[in-house]
Formats: sequence, C-alpha cells, structure tokens
Amino acid sequence: MSAARSAGFEGDGPPHASAGPSGLLDVLRVASVVLDAEGRIVLWSPQAEELFGYSAREALGEYAARIMVHEQHLDLVVKLFADVMHTGQSWAGAFPIRRKDGGTRLVEFRNMRLLDDRGDVYALGLAADQTTVRRLERDMALSARVISQSPVGLAVLDTGLRYVSVNPALERINGVPSEAHLGRTVRDVLPMLDADALESQAREVLDTGEPVIDRSMIGRTPADPEDDHAWSVSLYRLEDALGAVLGVAVSIVDVTEQYRASREAEAARRRLAAVADASTRIGTTLELDRTAHELADVAVPGLADIAAVDLLEAVVKGRRSTLGPAEHAVIRALAVHADDAPEAMRAADPPGQVARYGPERLVTECVRTGRPVMVPRVTEEDLSRIARSPEAAELLGRAGVHSYLAVPLIARGEVLGALDLKRMRNPLPFGEDDLLLARELAARAALQIDNARWYQNARDAALTLQRSLLPSHPPVTGGLEVASRYQPAEATSEVGGDWFDVIPLEGCKTALVVGDVMGSGITAAASMGRLRTATNTLASLDLDPALVLEHLDRTATGLDQAIATCVYAVHDPRRRECRIANAGHLPPVRLRAGRPPELLDLPTGVPLGVGGVAFATTTVDLDPGDRLVFYTDGLVETRQHPLDERLNALLEVLDGPDRPLEEVCDLLLRTLHEPENSDDVALLIARATPPA
Repeated sequence: MSAARSAGFEGDGPPHASAGPSGLLDVLRVASVVLDAEGRIVLWSPQAEELFGYSAREALGEYAARIMVHEQHLDLVVKLFADVMHTGQSWAGAFPIRRKDGGTRLVEFRNMRLLDDRGDVYALGLAADQTTVRRLERDMALSARVISQSPVGLAVLDTGLRYVSVNPALERINGVPSEAHLGRTVRDVLPMLDADALESQAREVLDTGEPVIDRSMIGRTPADPEDDHAWSVSLYRLEDALGAVLGVAVSIVDVTEQYRASREAEAARRRLAAVADASTRIGTTLELDRTAHELADVAVPGLADIAAVDLLEAVVKGRRSTLGPAEHAVIRALAVHADDAPEAMRAADPPGQVARYGPERLVTECVRTGRPVMVPRVTEEDLSRIARSPEAAELLGRAGVHSYLAVPLIARGEVLGALDLKRMRNPLPFGEDDLLLARELAARAALQIDNARWYQNARDAALTLQRSLLPSHPPVTGGLEVASRYQPAEATSEVGGDWFDVIPLEGCKTALVVGDVMGSGITAAASMGRLRTATNTLASLDLDPALVLEHLDRTATGLDQAIATCVYAVHDPRRRECRIANAGHLPPVRLRAGRPPELLDLPTGVPLGVGGVAFATTTVDLDPGDRLVFYTDGLVETRQHPLDERLNALLEVLDGPDRPLEEVCDLLLRTLHEPENSDDVALLIARATPPA
C-alpha cells in the first residue's frame, strides 16, 4: 500500500509523504538504479546505498557492472543489459551481487528500458534482497490461503464502512456472493440484520482503536431467511505502517448451535422454575375457584398473555362426563387472567358463567379427546373455532391473538376441563417447549382442582346436613327476642359438631340450648342431630334443666361414646329469671343496662357422655332488656392465646352501646373468630322483653 493510499481504502484522500516506511515497496526496501546507454549510473536511490553499500557520491558515473555485479556473472549481466537496451523487452531474475564490504547477497532484479522526451535511452533497475522478497511472498501466500480456507467469516470494511473484501466463509454465512458485497454497506447487503448496532460498534472501533471481541449478534441472512442464527462478532481497526486508519477488519463465527443449545437449556430452566413456582402457588387452599385462579396467574405472562381455566359443568356437579363426536361441551369458566388486554378479556367467558361450545370448537375437541390442541399461527378461520361467538372472535382479532394452545386438565384418568392459552404481545408462536410446560402445569393443577372440587362437594353435603339439623326460629318468642348464627369451619372434616336451639314451652317459657359435639364431620353432625331431638323431647316435659342434662348424658353414652358440651337454660318471663344448667360448656355472658358484661358463675359440670356426675341448676335474674349470650368454643378459642384472655376479649367487645341483636352477632363473628381456627361456631343471643 503506497503512501498516496494510506488514508484509507477509498483512495479519495490527498497523498501524504513520510520519511518512514509507508508501503510494500518500502517494506521490501526496493533499490532503484538508472543507467545511461553505456551502462553508467546516473541515478542511485538511498535504498541502493543500503543494498550495495556504496554511497551516491561513490556510485554515480561509475559503470554499474563494476560495482554491482559479482565477477563470475559479469559477462552474463553485460549481455542481458545489451538485450534490454536493444530490444526494449524487460528482464527479471535473481543473481548474487557484490557489496562494497566484499560480501555477497542474492538479489531479485527487474530491468527495463526507459526513453526520455528527447529520445535518449536509459535502463531502470529495481533490486531487492531475495530473502526479504521470499519471506513476504510466503507470508502473503499463507495469509491468502488462511483467509480463503478459514471457516471463520472475514471481511474488511473501509472507513466509510463499505465492504472492501470478504472471504468464502462469509459468502456462505451471508448467502451473498463476494462481488455483491463490494462497495456496499452491511445495511445494503443484509437488510434483515440489526445493522445499526454493528455499524455503531464499527465506528467506535474506528474512532478509538479499541477492538470489540466476541460480541453476540442474532438475526437472519439470505442464507437462511426463515430462521434466526447467532454469530460471535469481533472487530479491530486496520492501520498502515504509519498508523493511518485504513478501515475495520471483521471476523464472524457462526455459533447458532451453541445459541440454540443455550436457549434450550434456558427454556428447560424456565420450565423447571415455572413448575417449582406452580408447586408453591397452586393449591394453597381447597377452594375450587381460588385454585383455578392460581393456575391462571402462574400461566401469565410467562407462558401466555391470557389464560383461562374452564371445567366441564358435569364435573363441577360431581358427575363424570364423556362427550360424543357430535355433542356440545357445557363448560363453566372458573378463572381468566391477562395483563392489560381489555378486548381479549371481554371476549373470554366471565368466571362463573356456563357456556355451550359446539363440537367444532377447539376447546370442545380438547376436552373430548383429552389431547392438547395447538395452533401456532392463528388465522381468521381459527378465531371462529376458538371464540364462543362471532363477536368474541372479532374482539380476539382486534386484540391481536396470533397463537393458541388448549391443554386438557386430567386427574385420576378423568378429563375435568381445559387450560386455555393465547398470545398477543409475545411475538413467538406456541412451540413444543411451551406445550411441554403447559402440560406439566395442567397435570399438577388438575390434581389440585380435582381435590378442591371433591372437597367442595363433600363440604356442601356436610353443610347441607348440618343446616338441615339446625332450627329455624321466630325472632321473638315467649318474652324473648333472639338472634343466632352458625358459621361452618373452613375444612370439610371440621363441619358438623355445633348446634343451638330455641324451644317454646308452656306458660310463655322458652328453652335455650347451645351445644358442641366433640369430633367433626358427618358422624359429629349425626350425633348432634340425635342429641337435639332428645333435647326437644325432654324440653316438652318441662323438666328441671339439671334433670334434662342427666337424661341427655345417658343418651350421649349410647351414641358410640359421643362426648358433647351443652348449656341448657329455661327462661320464665313472668318470674323474670332464667334457670341454667351446664355440662362442661363455656359460661354464657349476661348483659344488663348500666353494668359491665359478666360471665355467669355456673357449676361447670362434666360433658355429656362421661356419666356418673350430677348436674346442678342455677337461677339468674333476667329483667326486660337484659341479654344472654350463648356461644361455642370456636368463637373464642385459639392456639396462640390463653382462654381467659379470649374470654376477656369477648366481654370487651360486648361492653358497648346497646345494638340490635343481629348486629351483635355479626360484630362478634367479625371481631373474635380467627380465620385459622378450624372449628365451627354456634352463637345464640336472647334479650328479655316485657311480658305481653
């Protein structure tokens, strides 16, 4: 590269001179010698001084053969000189020279005839050390072979970032022939790449001289326009011997296989993380709706932009469901979740809604066959098979739904419903990795959903039994205004033990009963029902409360060793009193105007079913306006607090302004009942009214 071209490969800058090496000829240290027609030296370059050892003063005017040629080659050189001068044909060759210091050196020569403007003949001789020439030839040949045979893509860009050269490997990587690169920019040749990033890095390299090593780039080229490829790109600045900037050298290594393997490993890691996340977030309770919402929340946004959880209506009702090829699917929407997708949300079935999907619908196909249905690229025709109606299909189209996946929810061999997934913002279509993750999530969630629906069905059955055994009483009876509450436990196994009763008696009297069968579930509910029946029968005999408890104790002893606590009270409005007997139950609270609430001081007694211990009746005053509060232990007992502390809390809540009894019931439950308390609560409040 000559000094005139050292400003860059473009060749459009002004030439500049330098005393130092600036090109290949200077690297070769080419000596220039001009001879007249007689063979005398008329021009002698500094490189000739260096090569032959004679200064210009010593060489000029001398016969060249005398000071340049070894004696043994003198005749041959004289003849060759004469031929060049006579014929005008150039000559090239190598032979030893004699230096001034007596040494010899093998030199490459180039000789040619010159004519000046007067027609005089001269000879130009160019000479260079053969060892240097051969070394550079080997280096250039080796460089050319390395570049042409390298599997690494190599390119040189000029200072305007236009291609100057590319090797065959880069031709294959880009899918563009070498001649189509030259003189064009990366943006021109590869419009599918992010040229801005590459050109920005190349300009930085030109400006700073700092190389860029192993930067990743992802995109598509004409060699494979359908798939993303990954490359490792390095850039470094090219300079001439004087340090003038020539351009940028670029090396490109195709690392697509490593990139895809890394992506697959990352996808596998994300799948494991999502599954681990699902294990902790799905099934935190045995509530069916909440479990469905937890599944939808896990799926968005990591897997889909909108997720819906749907169950077959027959499954929700506790029946098995099988669909024939022409049958509609009756589906209940349990949960739907999306992040900022209003149109897609309007197209989805609202939670709780039951809809009929025709046999041609994709979700119907999913629950009928028990196999996933995936549409990587959704068309307008596909939308009509995804949505519940043409209006919903239009909404999904406007929302930009472009990919769809439905995965069946299968537990214990039964198809329960489907996890319905759609993508809008995520530009990638659903693929096999997504299908694998969706199936894993669905499999884990389906078991939790199945547990929740069986729990809910069992709990509904227990509650139905429990409520069928509880009384319905008028708000005012026999000189009393009454209000009551029953709050079931959260767990199915805890439902069934508590009860209350309000029993009208002769003479305007009223029996008030609150009890708690130890144990839980259907058995406790059944025992409670038998004790309640026995209590109603005994109450009709107008027996003393202690005697009633003695009979109930014997009844409980015959109920498969059932144990129960109970408070039995009889209110007499004419006497303005209440006779109360207690069988191991928590004491009632009496509220009187102008006085603080008080726990009645009653003989505690032993629970029903223990046997062998007598009960006692206590008479307490109950004037009009006075109130009695009966309750079971589920209202006040907790695992964290002593019972005395909780009973004091009960008195504090009741120590307030006189409220309607219904409000007092709600206040007590809202204030005292702890959510973690896995016991049901029975609550009965009676206010004495003036006698009719």
